[in-house]
Amino acid sequence: MQGVWISSSGVEFRDSLPEPRPAPGEVLIDILAAGLCETDLQLAKGYMGFAGIPGHEFVGIPRSGRWAGQRVVGEINCGCGTCDRCQAGWARHCPHRTVLGILGRSGAFAQTIALPEGNLLPVPDHVSTADAVWTEPLAAAFRIPEQLPLVPGTHALILGDGRLGNLCAQVLARHGCRVEVVGKHSRKLARLSRLGLATCLLSELDPARRFPLVVDCTGSPSGLATALAAVEPLGTVVLKTTVAGPHQLSLAPVVIDEVRVVGSRCGPFAPALAALAAGEIALSGLVEEVVTLAEVPAALERASREPLLKILVDVAGGLKVETTGP
Repeated sequence: MQGVWISSSGVEFRDSLPEPRPAPGEVLIDILAAGLCETDLQLAKGYMGFAGIPGHEFVGIPRSGRWAGQRVVGEINCGCGTCDRCQAGWARHCPHRTVLGILGRSGAFAQTIALPEGNLLPVPDHVSTADAVWTEPLAAAFRIPEQLPLVPGTHALILGDGRLGNLCAQVLARHGCRVEVVGKHSRKLARLSRLGLATCLLSELDPARRFPLVVDCTGSPSGLATALAAVEPLGTVVLKTTVAGPHQLSLAPVVIDEVRVVGSRCGPFAPALAALAAGEIALSGLVEEVVTLAEVPAALERASREPLLKILVDVAGGLKVETTGP
């Protein structure tokens, strides 16, 4: 089996990896396409000490089970099924969980993966494979309204103009928030402006402005400090950023201003897939490159130093998507 391997020695393409062995209740899924995200970049830098096959955004075809022969996407967290958290429906927080391409489970930058059949959702026929790859990161954006009561008209600041910031901005706007996106790249902000969203370069953000809701999608260790400087007293900061390096900042503003800090990770797949099926999320212009599995190591390196929006991995061949180029 072909795939990409991350270790302390770096990132490499391998053409003779062992195919995963499904546990009871799991099915083998042949990958059609996968997406490269910020977490993959952080894994390559040593985040979580991961060694193995990365990749968790995917569309594939199961070889067996209820959805055999159909395109599916899949929830990436695999709980034990027996602990109190799993029994309460929170397998995402199972202490014994594995996470596709992130923790204890081989990921989607390979030809085949194994996942519990219960993690899978079928992709509607009219949703393209290239669009369906976005289900997992879009679900992460939908986690915010699942966690917070979003009052229509709430002024929300999104820090970060990349792929996750773009999706979070669209989801919060869809829930009635007055969204403003702050970033470092005029080209990325222009895409958001065309959607009718307010934007601002970080260098031009008024340091005196304060927002009741700030979402950190920067992917940078400095994102939390920027968020705490921008949130108003009694406001809420939502952390979407995970980085390999440590955070070094004073938490005094959290106490003094009584700021609520909410960690936000994976989200619900069903509403994300429904939004894609209904055409409610604008994805045009977000994919800048499509690469093969063999090209993933170079793509990861390139994405770590260039402000690219999205790179898709065409695993099976024949992926149809219009790219914009960097």
